[in-house]
Formats: sequence, structure tokens, C-alpha cells
Amino acid sequence: MLNLLVQWIVVAVAILVAAYVLPGMKIKNFKIALLAAVVMGIVNALIQPVVAFLAIPVTFITFGLFAWVVNGLMLMLVAKLTPEFEVNGCFTAILGSVIISLVSAGLMAFAPFAN
Repeated sequence: MLNLLVQWIVVAVAILVAAYVLPGMKIKNFKIALLAAVVMGIVNALIQPVVAFLAIPVTFITFGLFAWVVNGLMLMLVAKLTPEFEVNGCFTAILGSVIISLVSAGLMAFAPFAN
């Protein structure tokens, strides 16, 4: 349970970092980032696997690069579902998803209670 709480906070911080770095990504405050982290977890658990499965042929043809587009589209969906969180453009969403992944992985490497 504590590990889930740490992951939730880490993803929220990663979203804030991505919004700070990218001019096309805006989020109001940490509370909204926490909400976006919950929505991102739900989207990644329920919708992303279906989209990734349907995109297997395109992902295969592009040697896996289309997976980045799928992740960017999922981030755009999270922004649409979360109030006061916006992502302007597909390229910003792709870069944002990469930044969120890298920051989350980096912070989880040093986070207490991380598995």
C-alpha cells in the first residue's frame, strides 16, 4: 500500500516536471497532478493495452517507434479527462510521455519502499 502511494506521488511529480519543461504542456498545481496520475494509472491499465494490441502491425512496421505515439495519445487522453491539465499537440504529448517515463524511473530508483 505504501509502495502504491510512493508511485502515485512520483508520477505526479514527473507530470509536473514534464509540464515545467515543455511549453505546450500546462497543469495548474500539484493537486491536479495527483488527479492526473490517478487518471493515467486507470488509462494505462484499461485502455492502453487494447490500443497497443490493435497497433501491433504498425508498431512492427515502424520497428517499435509507434509505441511512442501510442503513449503520447494516452497522455493526450489523460489531459482530456483531467480538468486544468492540457497538452497541445501530438509531438508535445510524445515528448511529455518520454519525460514522464524517464523522471518516474529515475525517482523510483531512489524512492523509499520501491520494489
